[in-house]
Amino acid sequence: MGKKILIVAGEASSDLHAANLVKEIKKLKPEAEFFGLGGNRMQEAKVKLFSNIVDLAVVGFVEVLKNINKFKAIFNEVLRQVDILKPDLAILIDYPGFNLRLAVELKKRNISVVYYISPQVWAWGRNRLKLIRKLIDKMIVIFRFEEEFYKKEGILAEFVGHPFLDINRDDCPLDIPQGKTTIALLPGSRNNEIKRLLPVMLEAAKIIRNKVPNSQFLLLRSSSVKKELYQQILENYQLPILAFENKTHQGLRSSDFALIASGSATLEGAIAQKPFLIIYKISWLTWLCLRPIIKIPYIGLVNIVAGSKIIQEFTQHLAQPQTIASHVIETLDNPEKLSCIKNELARVRSLLGTKGAARHAARIITEFLSKN
Repeated sequence: MGKKILIVAGEASSDLHAANLVKEIKKLKPEAEFFGLGGNRMQEAKVKLFSNIVDLAVVGFVEVLKNINKFKAIFNEVLRQVDILKPDLAILIDYPGFNLRLAVELKKRNISVVYYISPQVWAWGRNRLKLIRKLIDKMIVIFRFEEEFYKKEGILAEFVGHPFLDINRDDCPLDIPQGKTTIALLPGSRNNEIKRLLPVMLEAAKIIRNKVPNSQFLLLRSSSVKKELYQQILENYQLPILAFENKTHQGLRSSDFALIASGSATLEGAIAQKPFLIIYKISWLTWLCLRPIIKIPYIGLVNIVAGSKIIQEFTQHLAQPQTIASHVIETLDNPEKLSCIKNELARVRSLLGTKGAARHAARIITEFLSKN
């Protein structure tokens, strides 16, 4: 009889990484059964989902509070299913606010827990380290510095490389008009990010367009956000916008510069080695609560991995269209600066490890299952 595995991923990128992990585990243990929470990618990988929680992905305390009853209902349903199905193992992927609470309940039921893609406790929430030490049986990390961080805290962790390196990428540029200055817009993968960041990016694009008439803009959409939301916002702007869905790498490869919402997409910028800037804007109440507990000097993952600010960050009140547009124009007019940024991005790419993160993680997990 196959092992029963609970797997939980709460965001678009985690859904993809979870699906790839499931596929790799099934190569080693074809009889394994998977169920849990996630999105369309996990469903395609034959995971039985209790709920498509990716549709609920939000950022910030205020946004979470607005959906608290939905989260409670989903949490309770997971526990109900766990009590019925009695999994042999739980694999939790990122999503710490939900997953660490779930780990508490799983431990009460003597269910082993593997964490793949660590909570960013090195950035904030170091008070969670004691909880992780107590609850997590195996920590699998995707950044080399995380392995060192956890070792210093007395927590065993294994680095497997970044799963973005496993994504099949078509390096052919998009079929777009040539000879123009092309700017990519990546406003995020959650509804509230699109509402907050896309207007800022489009206002900046208007300014760039006025200063650089031979410019065009690529809107690189996420499939986790409905097209209608993008369209509602775009209707207010008369700009040469070319929209593409799930074409992040190709879009970046086809661009001269990019405006990217803070998050994992900044690592896509590093992999594509295209100059970009980072925009981060959340509700002021969330920002006031979060800022005092952030323990790192940078917001962007690419800068955290680099260990220095190689990419300019525009956060909260600094995320002004005029400031952003000026930075884009000045950078594009400076070949030496562009070359320096590309060299730094190449260094970050090398720090992400080698391909095969999902395969390595699957091996670690199946070995763990065999011993338990």
